[in-house]
Amino acid sequence: MHTTGKLRPWTKWAWLFGAWTLIALAFASQFNFTQARRGYIVTWEFALTTALADWYICALLSVPTLWLARRYHFEPTRWRRGLAMHVAASALFAVMWVVLRVIVEMLRSREHLPVFYFGEMFHWTLVRSFYFNLLVYWIIVGASHGMEYYRRYRERELRAIELEKLLVQSRLQALQAQLNPHFLFNTLNSISSLMHRDVDAADRMLVRLSGLLRLALENVETQQVPLRDELEFLRRYLEIEQVRFGARLEVKFDVPPELLDAPVPNLLLQPLVENAIKHGIAPRKQGGWVEVRARHEGAELALAVKDNGTGTGDNTAIGGGLGLANTRARLEHLYGKRHRFEFGPGPEGGFEARVRIPFVTPEPVGETAAV
Repeated sequence: MHTTGKLRPWTKWAWLFGAWTLIALAFASQFNFTQARRGYIVTWEFALTTALADWYICALLSVPTLWLARRYHFEPTRWRRGLAMHVAASALFAVMWVVLRVIVEMLRSREHLPVFYFGEMFHWTLVRSFYFNLLVYWIIVGASHGMEYYRRYRERELRAIELEKLLVQSRLQALQAQLNPHFLFNTLNSISSLMHRDVDAADRMLVRLSGLLRLALENVETQQVPLRDELEFLRRYLEIEQVRFGARLEVKFDVPPELLDAPVPNLLLQPLVENAIKHGIAPRKQGGWVEVRARHEGAELALAVKDNGTGTGDNTAIGGGLGLANTRARLEHLYGKRHRFEFGPGPEGGFEARVRIPFVTPEPVGETAAV
């Protein structure tokens, strides 16, 4: 499962320190510019050290503030408790900031102001900064809550995506589980009909079927395979059909070698070829041909299976069969709107099924042989 990346503790502290430093630099620049506009001479060193002292104390107090923010949320059932805790903590934050700020100022000014009255300085600083410090506290709490709600939102979003993937995966596995018995039933039916006419041919079909099933079982959990593997499975299937049809069935492959490693849905072409043989070749006494074609067109991989049958068969039956309905559903689950699946009479006669899916550039695996 994909999870949101978490920062290491030292990285979090580095980001926190950097954020407070940037705030201090911004206020130091503003203080220096404002005093200069009013005609007062203020050195950059004084402005910077004053701002750093102000905001590094805030940084120090932000540590327990963030802990409280994570512990006391404004949940619908416990918001009163959280509000009371943060109201008290914000007042304490403002007072503690004044205490620490006066102590820092005493240390900075002891050489210039030998007599320093803590109580007087505390009162003056408290009056000057109390409400501003309250605001700083609530900004820290608000930012913490905002980040926490965003984190929860992202986790819910990722869980929803993961659940959707699992649902799609289970549907795909169910569809593929339907496809194997469907193919097996049709092949066994062909063998049964051939058994009464040519026992040797039926025996050859059984031997080739066992090899084909072994190949199918190797990829039973795989949804996508290289095009070369899909073509290899298709050849094994056509060897079985070749025993049945003999010279009445001619098969053509038009697949460029550079496309052999492109990923395609497992068992995509077999139902399309089976459909072409059943509705295009089998009804013709003289038989015919089936062509499998692949092209790389822009960002898509275009696959086509066409035959030279009459092209006027019952399209409702053709499109509503389990094989093509299963193929349509699998493509929808795998690619959504990023695919096209069309079938109908070919431009030059016969029947053609066309599939377009996103083309994924295969990783180099050395020389590939031509089909």
